[in-house]
Amino acid sequence: MRKPRRPGFRPFSLVALGTDLAMRGVQAQMVIGERIAKLVVGGPKARTEAQRKVTEKVLAAGSAAVALATGGSPRKVLRSYRRKVQANHQLLSKD
Repeated sequence: MRKPRRPGFRPFSLVALGTDLAMRGVQAQMVIGERIAKLVVGGPKARTEAQRKVTEKVLAAGSAAVALATGGSPRKVLRSYRRKVQANHQLLSKD
């Protein structure tokens, strides 16, 4: 006899995880393109963006490591990256 599923529970799926990874890759490439365009123009905004980029990368890697070390799932880490990538895309597309 099977146990009833919890509401909102989705079993782990490699296909879903692969799809999420592919989408993050596409979104990240868009942000990279926007950042490069801003850096090519130069000036104070470019310097600020370069510093922000490095800081974000270090913090994101650290938070992903902590999440995984404390029992977080890869899906949880991907959701966190997704929010960050989308926020960067919105921020960069305003300028």
